[in-house]
Amino acid sequence: MIKLIAMEMVLAYVTAKDKAEAQRLAQGLLEKRLVACVNIIDGMASLYWWEGKIEHGQETVLVLKTRADKAPQINDWIKSVHSYETPCVLFLPISGGNAAYLQWLNSELELKTSEEL
Repeated sequence: MIKLIAMEMVLAYVTAKDKAEAQRLAQGLLEKRLVACVNIIDGMASLYWWEGKIEHGQETVLVLKTRADKAPQINDWIKSVHSYETPCVLFLPISGGNAAYLQWLNSELELKTSEEL
């Protein structure tokens, strides 16, 4: 059973312009039950190509824990509310882990939002 649950779970890596935006994104995703848990890592130094030149900046990282079937909704919602023209939203498969934790993730994603009650 762990393999089946693990195959369905993914981590999403998302960057935000600052901690306030990251917290707003996390809150919205949690309220919509699109994710079960979000880790916010503030103060990441970022270097990247943008419009033909190398940019340097500070960003905040979100690590989202969710199921693969939620990925399209997560991607669409983040793109609709994010401050960036092209936000970083990447999904990484989870190949295994603590079975009890994976079951908890899955159970939290099955619960209804307050809007659905």
